Amino acid sequence: MARYLGIDYGTKRVGLAISDGLGLTARPLEVVPRHEIIGRVRDLVSTYDVAALIIGLPTGLSGREGGAAEGARRLGDELCDATGLGVVYVDERFTSRIAEEALLGSGMKRRMRRETVDKVAAAIILQAYLDQLAGNGNSHDS
Repeated sequence: MARYLGIDYGTKRVGLAISDGLGLTARPLEVVPRHEIIGRVRDLVSTYDVAALIIGLPTGLSGREGGAAEGARRLGDELCDATGLGVVYVDERFTSRIAEEALLGSGMKRRMRRETVDKVAAAIILQAYLDQLAGNGNSHDS
């Protein structure tokens, strides 16, 4: 079955998450320095037989795209060229905050939260996409 790779774009670090083989659940995978992301994603695509890349698109409260969204789209273009896979962009407003609050609620120390928040945000982005897919699939079954 198809797996999906979730990506939380950052200028310094990029969070990664992977779906299960059924495309139902996402789990945090790792955080990679931005300058190493192309090679690492190539490796993961091969290892997990990834079908598509799901990238969080940072937008403002109004939904408008700014500089961070341009960076995410540039990364998407680079990854598409490097892997040949399709890229899906998902609105990622508040995902880092949700991830931070979840980690804070778990009692995780600040240093560990900083090292973990990006991959948890990637899992939240990916799970939102998977939930949307499941919702669309269910609407066709009716």
